[in-house]
Amino acid sequence: MRILVTNDDGYLANGIQVLADAARRLGAVDVVAPDREQSATSHSLTLHYPLRARRVSEDVQVVDGTPTDCVVLALGELVADKPDFVLSGINHGANIGDDVLYSGTVAAAMESCILGIPSIAISYTGQEPTAIAAWSDVLTELLGQLLRREDFPAETLLNINLPAVPPDKIAGVRVTTLGRRAYVGSLTRAKDPNGKEYFWIGGGEQKWWGGPEVDFRAVHSGYISITPLHLDLTNYKLLERIEGWALTV
Repeated sequence: MRILVTNDDGYLANGIQVLADAARRLGAVDVVAPDREQSATSHSLTLHYPLRARRVSEDVQVVDGTPTDCVVLALGELVADKPDFVLSGINHGANIGDDVLYSGTVAAAMESCILGIPSIAISYTGQEPTAIAAWSDVLTELLGQLLRREDFPAETLLNINLPAVPPDKIAGVRVTTLGRRAYVGSLTRAKDPNGKEYFWIGGGEQKWWGGPEVDFRAVHSGYISITPLHLDLTNYKLLERIEGWALTV
């Protein structure tokens, strides 16, 4: 089995080191990752300046672009053998609910799906990235079960979130749906030392909601959350209703 590993926290991040080590127990690994942190870049693709890649070790290459750029370059030019799977992560922080729309980690896995390679995005919901190292054995076991499935769903990525508990305290695995999240007070307006106004996006209070099956409830209860995501964003329930509007021009 051949596995491509990438992330959005950069190739030096603790999470990708743990993920690559776990993947090497399951097959041959190529790592192609950003040369710096690219969190919250979503599915952005670099179009207006050239990208550069360099090899830092036998199986690790870095790209001065986004996670999506990394997957495009890896599958198009940088990796000699087509991978059977793409693994993205382990992200330093949760990717649950609406976060998947902003996440470079999830976007890299999504780009892999677009290019026809099954993929999994993995995130750790705790605050301390050094704690990810303890998850190596659990992750190897879980990924082994998933990557060996002959019925792994086509055009679907699995979004996995690891709970912020010690691995020996895991409550189990739950298959979940996406929750909903809103930030309150996440925009700061202030002035720099020169008196010029600036805005800072981030922080604030998070409010979550959703049914009993949603991802954030699972991880908050100590479960590993696995959410299947697909590329088709069409709201099929509304097709017939909107057709009934009889819109004309």
